[in-house]
Amino acid sequence: ISSAASDVYKRQIPIAIALGLIIERLFLDTLYKRDHLYQVLLTFGLILVLNEAQRIIWGGDVHRVAVPAPFDASIQLTDNLQYSVYRLFVMGVCLALAGVIYWVMRHTRLGIIIRAGAVNRDMVEGLGINVRTLFTLIFSVGVALTAFAGMIAAPLTSIAPGMGDSILITCFVVVVIGGIGSIKGAFWGAIIIGMATTFGAVLIPSLASMAVSYTHLRAHETVLDLV
Repeated sequence: ISSAASDVYKRQIPIAIALGLIIERLFLDTLYKRDHLYQVLLTFGLILVLNEAQRIIWGGDVHRVAVPAPFDASIQLTDNLQYSVYRLFVMGVCLALAGVIYWVMRHTRLGIIIRAGAVNRDMVEGLGINVRTLFTLIFSVGVALTAFAGMIAAPLTSIAPGMGDSILITCFVVVVIGGIGSIKGAFWGAIIIGMATTFGAVLIPSLASMAVSYTHLRAHETVLDLV
């Protein structure tokens, strides 16, 4: 499966970009002038539809992906504790991507245009900038980053339809904590949720499970309230 997966990975990012272009133009483009919650509901519904389409077309089998050979090792922390080199690689890649996105959004002309277009689209279009095309490209890049996240996460979990469902509500909670549109807030929200879940599961597992369950329940209720 590793050789087949390698061939698929080479085509995954271009396919994701093309899929993002199609979804943005067919569905999201008509919702930009409405409240952003409409976009949340639409994308949440698309996730359910696409997951079911995957099961119908390819089945629901679970596949394992081998860790790439250069990272298939562990660091000895104590006599009885090891930590995967690949997990360190994934953390490094995620931090690097977060830094690049923050730099682009805060310190480049493109980032200024994106933020201005999100706040006042008509004003930016009045300056001669095609905001519609810009939003389409930005959404496609976001879909490509999602596909890349699935690629690097596959060796840590598995490949199956709905493989992202387990973290979907957690991501929603992170965005709510950090604030919609805030990259820095989303980053620190993710750190807070990750640290609380990890250390809580070790130090106070019963309380941690209750807190996580309650948070997910509240997130589900929030989504239902939006409907």
